[in-house]
Amino acid sequence: MAERTVFQSITKKSALSIPPQASVVEAAQAMTRANCGSVLVMAPPDKLLGILTERDLMTRVLAKSVDPEKTAVRDVMTPSPLCVPPETPVSDAVVIMLEKGFRHLPLVDKTGRILGVFSIRDAMPRELSAAISQAEFHEQVNDALG
Repeated sequence: MAERTVFQSITKKSALSIPPQASVVEAAQAMTRANCGSVLVMAPPDKLLGILTERDLMTRVLAKSVDPEKTAVRDVMTPSPLCVPPETPVSDAVVIMLEKGFRHLPLVDKTGRILGVFSIRDAMPRELSAAISQAEFHEQVNDALG
């Protein structure tokens, strides 16, 4: 059975987005309404500036007692997030996420258009298992070469 691509695996074929000047509370409310773990920070007409995730809210807002009503998302987002093309195999995307330590990857086509966001939750158990094996192999190779 052929492995799914990240585009095939995402349930929402669009991405939640917000302008950089929006407040953190507006972003959190939008994420809650959409039942989504991240929001893309976009400048008109369609320039990706960053991504704001649940982890960003926890580590950069709550843990630092930042006022979410007075803070713009541009001040707490992850700038210039790593993006992948829609044809990326799910296990490859998961390996990237495991190695880089994040859970959301924007999908961008050859023209730079955002097609959605792949979340670690979109991966099936067999894809996660394959990715973990691949990541462990990378680690062993790096240790041997290091």
